[in-house]
Amino acid sequence: MEYPYSLFDLRGKVAAITGAARGIGAETARVLAAAGAKVAVLDVLEADGKATAEAIRGAGGEAAFWKLDVTSESEVARVLDEVAARFGGLGILVNNAGIEGPNMPTHEVTLEQWQQVMEVNVTGTFLCTKHAIAHMERAGSGAIVNVSSMYGIAAGPDVPPYHASKAAVRMMAKTDAMLYAARGIRSNSIHPGYIRTPMLEHVAQASGQGEALFDYLGGLTPIGKVGQPRDIAAGILYLVSDAGRYVTGAELVIDGGYTAR
Repeated sequence: MEYPYSLFDLRGKVAAITGAARGIGAETARVLAAAGAKVAVLDVLEADGKATAEAIRGAGGEAAFWKLDVTSESEVARVLDEVAARFGGLGILVNNAGIEGPNMPTHEVTLEQWQQVMEVNVTGTFLCTKHAIAHMERAGSGAIVNVSSMYGIAAGPDVPPYHASKAAVRMMAKTDAMLYAARGIRSNSIHPGYIRTPMLEHVAQASGQGEALFDYLGGLTPIGKVGQPRDIAAGILYLVSDAGRYVTGAELVIDGGYTAR
């Protein structure tokens, strides 16, 4: 009988994760490496990115860091080629890099602020997917996960550019699922709720609420607490592993029940 956890065995797989220096990206890098994947840690944050890769290697995994601005097509193409050359291919892409942008009403958002969020969150996802596809086609299979948000599904009266960008990457995952299924490439989106990440901690500090904000946000969810990066990393592991081999074009919502209301 097959040991059930072999469904999550990523030995022989190569994963590229954007925004992997901290938060959800870093935890995803650690989880996929622990499952046996060779992991490319991609981020503009060089010191934190190198530390994440070093920690994975220290725990017995295989990882390397590349500095990457996902809004530069030349950088994306070069880095993904280097990842494939170093690790012997590329079969997993996690489009996690993202910024929050301004928290103000739509009529106060400047065009420059809007475009900045779209460049990182949407164009960055497009460019990384575009240049990963050829590597996956050569391998005959692949798995892409776009990290969206529960606010890529449900509306909220704040951060309009961020919410729009997360809805966009949700639909991009569905489109790519349909385009590339016949080539053995799966594409899905994952939708975190309130997760304790550096981004949310920055919001808590900027608001002056500190820890009280986490208590408040946790109270908005049926589970009653804010989630941790590992909760999302576990969902990504499912989507990129053989456990999710029949899953494409899907939305995996991990939000403590927030959107079930």
